[in-house]
Amino acid sequence: PFHRFSEDDFLQDFKLQVLGATKIIREILPKLKTSGTSSIVLFSTVAVQTGFNFHSQVAMSKGAIEGLTKSLAAEFAPKIRVNAIAPSLTDTPLAGKILSTPEKKSAQAENNPLKKVGSAQDIAEFAAFLLSEKASWITGQIIHVDGGFSSLK
Repeated sequence: PFHRFSEDDFLQDFKLQVLGATKIIREILPKLKTSGTSSIVLFSTVAVQTGFNFHSQVAMSKGAIEGLTKSLAAEFAPKIRVNAIAPSLTDTPLAGKILSTPEKKSAQAENNPLKKVGSAQDIAEFAAFLLSEKASWITGQIIHVDGGFSSLK
């Protein structure tokens, strides 16, 4: 909950999510500029644009990632494409407590229009697509990979 977070909690998350991405991009930017075509994929969360209880800390830092995505897409075009993937609940170690039993996983799946919880493979395959030439006309997008969770009820 918001009231439990200290200023340091927010700053640490911002440093990890936003400054971490920024440092990596700055480090590889010279190589990306010399490539014929390049692509950057960042990661957000549907919580930024959907508004969930108890997600203020992650929504703040990932909201900054979404702003960074759009700004860099404009700045780096036409040589470098920049997009972000915003998944919903995905079956990864980070979601371990929420998906720790078959019953919990089934209950979470029922909340999704496709009646399943996304996998790391789902996200990885979409990231690979965005990095590929097949996505050569996609830039500046925040793409929800969430089984319809953020847009369908």
